[in-house]
Amino acid sequence: MPLLRGMARTAVVAGTATAVSNRVSRRQANRWAQQDEPQYAQQQQYAPPPQPQAPPAGPARDQVAQLKDLADLKAQGILTDAEFEAQKAKILAS
Repeated sequence: MPLLRGMARTAVVAGTATAVSNRVSRRQANRWAQQDEPQYAQQQQYAPPPQPQAPPAGPARDQVAQLKDLADLKAQGILTDAEFEAQKAKILAS
């Protein structure tokens, strides 16, 4: 019985410690958030507008790479001429 009582006491202590730790963490996070709000608002007032980004040039290069891969598969004999043409048409249509 003393072993069971000791295990129960340890479980209660551990559960209490976890609950207290979580509460302290939440309170600290709330305090930090309140402290950061004025600084964040001030930064937003003086922040320059975001610059528009250039569109990525990926699709054209991606098509070229896919076509090269298809050509390699055709050269290896994995794709037939008809399969190659069908896949090429799909890539160029996208």
